[in-house]
Amino acid sequence: MNSGTDEEKEISRGTYKTTKKVSKKVVTVAKSRAYDKLYRKLEAKEGEEEVFKLAMARERRTRDLGVVRCIKDGKGKILSEDAEIKERWKRYFFKLLNGEVMDDSRNRE
Repeated sequence: MNSGTDEEKEISRGTYKTTKKVSKKVVTVAKSRAYDKLYRKLEAKEGEEEVFKLAMARERRTRDLGVVRCIKDGKGKILSEDAEIKERWKRYFFKLLNGEVMDDSRNRE
């Protein structure tokens, strides 16, 4: 947006600021109503289900997806030890990046 004069820019900025304040108030009111509704629901007997839903959602958000517990090797065998998993990733990326099968350095003499 390319306003011509400084006066037009100040008017636009003022309009933006007032609109932003109004929208913040609207969002705050909506959130407040939603939380009030949720709290009323939680106080009722049926609210027990909602508590479990909230707990499960919170737990899902806190999961660390960067941690790998187990993977399969090239033959389909499940690997669960950290050393085995690291070795498998090492071989996988070596093959991926170099386009060839990596020699096992432990078998070399």
